[in-house]
Parts: sequence; C-alpha cells; structure tokens
Amino acid sequence: MKSAALLEIEALDAGYGRSRVLQGVSLEVERADVVALLGRNGAGKSTTLKAVMGIVAVAGGSVRFDGEAIHHLAPHRIARRGIAYVPEERGIFSSLTVEEHLRLSPRRRPGGSAPFSLEALYEDFPGLAARRRHRGSELSGGEQQMLAIARALTLSPRLLILDEPSEGLAPVLVEHVARIVQSLRASGMTMLLVEQNHPFALDLSDRVYVLGKGRIRWQGSAPALRANAGVQAAWLGV
Repeated sequence: MKSAALLEIEALDAGYGRSRVLQGVSLEVERADVVALLGRNGAGKSTTLKAVMGIVAVAGGSVRFDGEAIHHLAPHRIARRGIAYVPEERGIFSSLTVEEHLRLSPRRRPGGSAPFSLEALYEDFPGLAARRRHRGSELSGGEQQMLAIARALTLSPRLLILDEPSEGLAPVLVEHVARIVQSLRASGMTMLLVEQNHPFALDLSDRVYVLGKGRIRWQGSAPALRANAGVQAAWLGV
C-alpha cells in the first residue's frame, strides 16, 4: 500500500560547499494537498526546494517521491518523474515569445496524463493569451510569473513546486496568482509552496511547516499557525 504522502523528505542535510544550510529537515506533502514552507530570509526554504529538485546536493537524509528515492538523481530525471518547479527567478527567456515558452516542453510523461493544451492554458491565463506573441523581455514581472506557472503546467505535473510566487507583484496580481493556485488546488493538484507573504500562503495551504536556521521549528494546520502568535513572533516576524 502506497503512503498517503506523495513527497517525503526525511532528516535532510544539504547546503553549499562546506556550508550546511539544512540540518535534519523532515516534511511530507500528501496527495492533493497544498503544503506551505515558511520562514525568514536565510532560513533554508529555497535550499529545501533545490535539494528536492537535485539542484543542491544532499549530504544526508533522503527525498522520496511516490515511494521512490530521488535524492541521487539529476534534476532532469527528477522532473521527468512528474515534479514541476517554478523558481523564484522565474527562468523566462528574453528572446522567446509567450507561445514559444509554452510549446517548449509539452510532452507526455511515461505513464502520465497528456499535457495541458494551449487553449486550456490561455483560458486559465487570459493575460498570456493577449500577449502570446510578445517576447519574455517585453513582459511585466506579473506576466512573467504567470508564464512561469503556465509553462510548468504544460507537463501536467503530479507535484507543483512554487518558490515565492507572489514576490514583487502588485496586490492585484497577487490576488490573481492566489486564484490560480486555488483553482489548481480545487482540481486536486499537489503543491509545495515557499512564501514570504504569510497571509497569502496560509489562505492557500492545508498544512504548514515553519523553518528556522535550517531546522523545522513548527508544523501544523494553517488555522493553528494563525492562532499561534508565539511561533509567528519567534520564527516569522521581522
């Protein structure tokens, strides 16, 4: 019988060179859940995501996806198992149009479902439909973020990882991103979300982990964290 968790991180140690950023981090993302990983700048949130994706080497512990150890795999092999990653820097190519970005990687995973069609993506992201012939360099920050999420969806991922999706966006665009995430959540998409905007994250999440100085300091439901002023002050406050 398979575990309810699609992603399992256990006693994870990772970092850069001799610097050990993560120290024994453990968390789970259950199927069809949205999990938020919160913490101050420098807590190790983005490093956790990069370790899952094989971008940062794992020095100890394990990362399992659908019961299979993946922490020894190259990033492209991890992605092929059905994990889509939207990095904080978005990774938009300045010379490619919106539509060229969306046509880059839509292919069927072995044993997976068909990719999202362009028509379906444009329906969910009408702003991109209007800008389909514009190059990446001609898009606003908000449009680039929408494009980064839409591009990740072309692979019909089993797990969508979002690193700071609301960062640098105007409030109206933050609301738009929130609606997209809510729609994906309602469709049963499993997601792992890193955010500095704590109210945004708590409104969208089923479960929350708080990371501080490379260790998990608290875990529980979003309502429980909202009610816990002590944890917020100790690990999330400025």
